[in-house]
Amino acid sequence: MTLRIKFILFAVVVHATLLILTYHFLLTDKLLFLAAEALIVVSLVITFQIYRAFVRPLNLIAAGIESIKEKDFTVKFLKTGQPEVDQLIEVYNLMMEQLRQERVSQNEKQYLLERLIQASPSGIIMLDYDGYIQQVNPAAKAWLQVPMPALLGKKLEDLPGQWRTELSILEEGQSRIFHINGIHTYRGHKAYFIDKGFPRYFIMLEELTEDIIKKEKYAYEKIIRMMSHEVNNSIGAINSILNSVKSYAPQLQEDLRADYEEALEVSIERNKNLAGFMANFATMVRLPSPCRQPCDLHQLLQGVYRLMQPQLEQRNIAWQWQLTPEPLFIEADAQQLEQVLINIAKNAMEAVDADGSINVKTQLNPPCLLIEDNGEGIPEAVRQQLFTPFFSTKKNGQGIGLTMIRDILLNHNFPFSLETDESGITAFTIQFKTALVPEPIV
Repeated sequence: MTLRIKFILFAVVVHATLLILTYHFLLTDKLLFLAAEALIVVSLVITFQIYRAFVRPLNLIAAGIESIKEKDFTVKFLKTGQPEVDQLIEVYNLMMEQLRQERVSQNEKQYLLERLIQASPSGIIMLDYDGYIQQVNPAAKAWLQVPMPALLGKKLEDLPGQWRTELSILEEGQSRIFHINGIHTYRGHKAYFIDKGFPRYFIMLEELTEDIIKKEKYAYEKIIRMMSHEVNNSIGAINSILNSVKSYAPQLQEDLRADYEEALEVSIERNKNLAGFMANFATMVRLPSPCRQPCDLHQLLQGVYRLMQPQLEQRNIAWQWQLTPEPLFIEADAQQLEQVLINIAKNAMEAVDADGSINVKTQLNPPCLLIEDNGEGIPEAVRQQLFTPFFSTKKNGQGIGLTMIRDILLNHNFPFSLETDESGITAFTIQFKTALVPEPIV
């Protein structure tokens, strides 16, 4: 039973009792009866005024509670002239104004935070209370290369490829640097914030690829220039001396002359090989900017195949084509791109055993190239070192082939990847810009 009903029942009982008593006055003394009736009327008026004064704060409280339930903080009450009620109204209006300002401030901060997250060049992955992906900003989505519907509501363990391994092992407050396919370098940091009294984790990703490549290139450019200068100067002087010494061969005895000339030839040839060795590094350092022109990718691939065909036939390696029916024209430096294709094909050929296969695929929309092989695949330890300058798994490798591929494709702004899938197929993928439509021959 509410307080309002209790007051009404109390007033009814009191005035009913007074009416009964007044009826007895009617039988005994009419003047007392009239006085009692007047008293009852005055009592009713006073009771009604008390009721209104009593109920108004209750109505205000009820209306205020309803506004708070509906989160409408714009409702305010006018003063009534009653000090007690006005004091309550003043406190209520002040509270509603503070709540309104807090909500506006909170919404502004939330909007700013959302805009910062969306515009941030760093990748941000927000998790819910149970560790499921709740939000991914555009930068992280571009790096993960997974559609947004396939990301939301997933665990970190459900992410594709190396992302699953690298992000799922991040500890709270930990930052670590990792490589994706040996091409892109990222720094991941896991932290949390308090939301509704419970911790919510998020992961911030920062791509370091461009900065690391610049620092690497600056470092090895400086080293190679110094080495080339010293080696070439020494080789030139040594070969000059060796050629001069070679002129004394006729003065030697007949049985010593052949060994003498052979030793000098070996030394001179070795110096030439050393000069060529340094020239390869110098070529990588002095890689010119691409001169872009329309070129037929299929024609370049055919040229690479004709170059590799004798070695393919010698090792009985099958070269399989899956090219688009239409020519695939792209805008690139044909000479540099041809060198990239030669290096990729050579690596694929060296990766497969005899009787293996290399599959060359192209597609038009979006334009891309895939060169696949069924070799042993890329070991996890090697995967982290791919495209690192001077790193090679070959016995006599110089470690500049993949580095040159990386630099040429980055200069062209062609995204690329090198990875082994679960079936053991290793694929080098190059994504090109919009394919060009060849002009009709008149």
